[in-house]
Amino acid sequence: MEFPCGKKLSNNASQRTPKVFILLALTLIILGIIPLHYTSKWYSATNLANHESEKSSTYHIEDMEIKIMDDETCDISTGEWIPNPDGPYYTNTTCWAIHEHQNCMKYGRPDTDFLKWRWKPKGCELPIFNPFQFLDIMRNKSLAFVGDSVGRNQMQSLICLLSRAVYPIDDSISPDENFKRWKYVDYNFTLATYWSPFLVKMKEADADGPTKTGLFNLYLDEADDKWLSQIEEFDYVIFNGGHWFTRCSVYYENNQLVGCRYCGLPNVTDLPSTYGYQKAIRTVLRTINNLENFKGITFVRTFAPSHFEGGEWNKGGNCVRRKPFISNETSLEGLNLELYTIQVEEFKAAEKEGKKKGKRFRLLDTTQAMLVETRWTSK
Repeated sequence: MEFPCGKKLSNNASQRTPKVFILLALTLIILGIIPLHYTSKWYSATNLANHESEKSSTYHIEDMEIKIMDDETCDISTGEWIPNPDGPYYTNTTCWAIHEHQNCMKYGRPDTDFLKWRWKPKGCELPIFNPFQFLDIMRNKSLAFVGDSVGRNQMQSLICLLSRAVYPIDDSISPDENFKRWKYVDYNFTLATYWSPFLVKMKEADADGPTKTGLFNLYLDEADDKWLSQIEEFDYVIFNGGHWFTRCSVYYENNQLVGCRYCGLPNVTDLPSTYGYQKAIRTVLRTINNLENFKGITFVRTFAPSHFEGGEWNKGGNCVRRKPFISNETSLEGLNLELYTIQVEEFKAAEKEGKKKGKRFRLLDTTQAMLVETRWTSK
């Protein structure tokens, strides 16, 4: 299938692209296969000694490069999931960072075949993720994930991969488990996550709301201060979001009510979730462009489609597939396509404006990989 913003990498382009961008893109594509969607507590630093990650005999620590098989054809955003008999490189039982409710093995998953897949981009071969190489590149730097559970889950998975090399210490500056900070002392590398599912300022108006999933007041032209107040110190920031915008919300701009999404309030205009999402993404990227002291690189991680077949999660949908789709078996459509298109359009606009101010933006286009990748059950 065609995507409107495929990023091509030629031999020359791959040499010009900073290594950290390639490694981050590879990491995020790999990390997307883990189905984590809920909030719960992290293990504290005192738990690490009792949750050691095992090293695999198939793991290679030597430096590896992306192998281009044909000039001008390598596109890491498009490709196929192919069998990987050497996997997995960590599981629920070998990595301490995975939440209890995400433990597939403990709750009945009888096999590990669903973990034995790897992403094969069009036109090139990706190396096995090398934690030592990644940590060396990220020495004296910092990386923050900002957004919903997709970002938090990527941080979890990255910790699992890096734990094959070294454990971090808990360096959080807040007791709130939604705002964690981990320090890799030997490398002076900081990894952080900021829970901000709407990315903009939000107040919960009703814990239940019309659909028992809450009702939220969203201030679409104001960035969430929970991340905004601290983001300037980071070298790399990865934003993601989307799924929460389908929830019942009331939209405000300039502190004035402009409409809502399924709020059920009288005389309030019902607006699509894409309205709130586009406004929020635009606010985030404009805010970054206006931060005088932010000198880092901003990554926009594209939308991860849901994986229910036969209906939505609460309307008969299921996750009974045993292997990923082939790329021509499914296509991006409906709301998923709309959200993806919004991200790409807003990214391009912010990147163009940012160049005038010396800001740097990157698009981590993982949508197709997440579309053809699927979730499996134990049945």
